[in-house]
Amino acid sequence: MWDYSEKVKDHFYNPRNARVLEGANGVGDVGSISCGDALRLMLLVDPESEQILDAGFQTFGCGSAIASSSALTEIIKGMTLDEALRVSNQDIADYLEGLPPEKMHCSVMGREALQAAVANYRGEEWKDDHEEGALVCKCFAVDAVLIEETIRANDLRSVEEVTNYTKAGGGCSSCHEGIEEILGKVLAEKGEVFNPAAAASQPKPAPAIAATTGGGVSPFQRIKRIERVIESIRPQLRADGGDVQIVDVVDKTVYVNMTGACSGCQLASATLGGIQQRLIEDLGEFIKVVPASKQPVSLGAGG
Repeated sequence: MWDYSEKVKDHFYNPRNARVLEGANGVGDVGSISCGDALRLMLLVDPESEQILDAGFQTFGCGSAIASSSALTEIIKGMTLDEALRVSNQDIADYLEGLPPEKMHCSVMGREALQAAVANYRGEEWKDDHEEGALVCKCFAVDAVLIEETIRANDLRSVEEVTNYTKAGGGCSSCHEGIEEILGKVLAEKGEVFNPAAAASQPKPAPAIAATTGGGVSPFQRIKRIERVIESIRPQLRADGGDVQIVDVVDKTVYVNMTGACSGCQLASATLGGIQQRLIEDLGEFIKVVPASKQPVSLGAGG
């Protein structure tokens, strides 16, 4: 697994302000369950001073997403809206005493949610509909505007860093060329030249998860890890009257049953996509999550 600070672990296991905030007058929704992470940030703002009196959140995502959301609410409580808008994704990561590079996109999502919530309070339209910028990464629905803004804000210099901060390029990789074009544009404005070959040749530390996946894990251990991830997701589904259960694991395909409110729900496919992304991140390999009803029927030797 990745190396998390004690503060990240604390905010994951004991999240602050993880609740529906009654009376919230500013609400920001970002991400999507189908992309693996979704966050709703709720603000209670004093209309006269524009001071944030309270903040709450609901999130679907990994431990870093929960910790980042928890940290954000603690940081901004007591600030005015203008002060809060100056909080950067790096401020969130610093508050948590660091995030693994592969999880920096969680802090970026928190900043986006804050911008959306403030815009909602002020009756403004928050630009996150991909009209300003072309959709670059279709796997995770990331547009050119977000990529460019994140590169500038965090001084990113490689496709790998862009993926860590935005998730763009972390799926099929067909958007890497588009990401390189944006990197080239931003660096050119600084009088620098983007060299993809040089960026690719830079030493990249292997993710810590690599030591516990792949050939070093027995099939039994792998299935147990899959079970642990599913179990960590079930409470969120149960809270909405649904549930998910593992039926079988065949190679890189996990067959599940969606029950309760999740059975036949229009968002079931999105939920499956979110579960799949969580497994991919936790196991460090591609995993496909499929309804058990689509599992091929084996007739056996005597069929």
